Amino acid sequence: MAHEVRGVVAAAKGAPVTIEKVMVPDPGPGEALVDVLACGVCHTDLHYREGGINDDFPFLLGHEAAGRVAAVGEGVTDVSPGDFVVLNWRAVCGQCRACRRGRPQYCFATHNATQKMTLEDGTVLSPALGIGAFAEKTLVAAGQCTPVSQRADPAVVGLLGCGVMAGLGASMLTGNVGPGDSVAVFGCGGVGDAAIAGARLAGATTIVAVDLDDRKLQLARQFGATHTVNGSTEDAVEGVRAATGGYGADVCVEAVGHPKVLEQAFFARDLAGTVVQVGVPTPDMQFPDIPMIEFFGRGGALKPSWYGDCLPSRDFPLLVDLYLQGRLPLDRFVSERIGLDGVEEAFHKMERGEVLRSVVVL
Repeated sequence: MAHEVRGVVAAAKGAPVTIEKVMVPDPGPGEALVDVLACGVCHTDLHYREGGINDDFPFLLGHEAAGRVAAVGEGVTDVSPGDFVVLNWRAVCGQCRACRRGRPQYCFATHNATQKMTLEDGTVLSPALGIGAFAEKTLVAAGQCTPVSQRADPAVVGLLGCGVMAGLGASMLTGNVGPGDSVAVFGCGGVGDAAIAGARLAGATTIVAVDLDDRKLQLARQFGATHTVNGSTEDAVEGVRAATGGYGADVCVEAVGHPKVLEQAFFARDLAGTVVQVGVPTPDMQFPDIPMIEFFGRGGALKPSWYGDCLPSRDFPLLVDLYLQGRLPLDRFVSERIGLDGVEEAFHKMERGEVLRSVVVL
């Protein structure tokens, strides 16, 4: 039996999203049907709408979500109907070369639902990141459901499904920030502020926020930034060096996805420091023109961060517990709560820098 629900669909490149009737199948083997409770409006959804991911239109958008399992298919044992879950797009396969080497956080063959969700006329939808959660129900692989504490607010913890986890992980996991480290974060949107929060949680003592907007820099201090640099009025690299005793930061996190910002992060790190790129670039962007002697002579590491190098089954419950204990301010990322019909305007607010996260509540 198919369930008829409302969902937010991007029908064509650059076109405004619309609310359509979506047909969601009952779960088959290895799948789970989820009643979506909340879903954040992530910049990746905007990338999908603009054709920056691929051209498999129409897309069923939404992926940064929490909900309750409504039904499971044959062979599913890790989740059960009634479980409160955060959805993730890294459902590890357990069989690829990364999983076999004990590195499931790099799984190269993550699972998605086999059955397709469709429009009312049978047109197959491409769910964003294999999830498609701007809908009242969605169908996912059971491994995309991570059970967490029932006491958590869905609108808050659902953000771990993408951007907030990406930022936290960029500092804590990819960057391996530790006690006493200095960290600079370039770009203070939702992902960047999460990187700041992660650096603080990991024990960094100097955390430099870099952005072009004083409003964002002020907000970054609420997540743990100890210093701020406005790159529109001062040299960003020199600002980071000034805040770190002239040396540069131990870890620089690029959370914009732009070659020029990555170049600034490269030169703002200390010798043998680490640059983490978590900002998502567009397909046309090229790696910055950095002299190889600079790359060689400075040592250290350049590390892209894919989903913050997280392992959802390990990291989501831990981070939710820290939030419930008051040690991780996840609730501060929620700028507003909206309905499904507010997604298009939420994209515009995001582009104008007015929100960290608009969250659809169903």
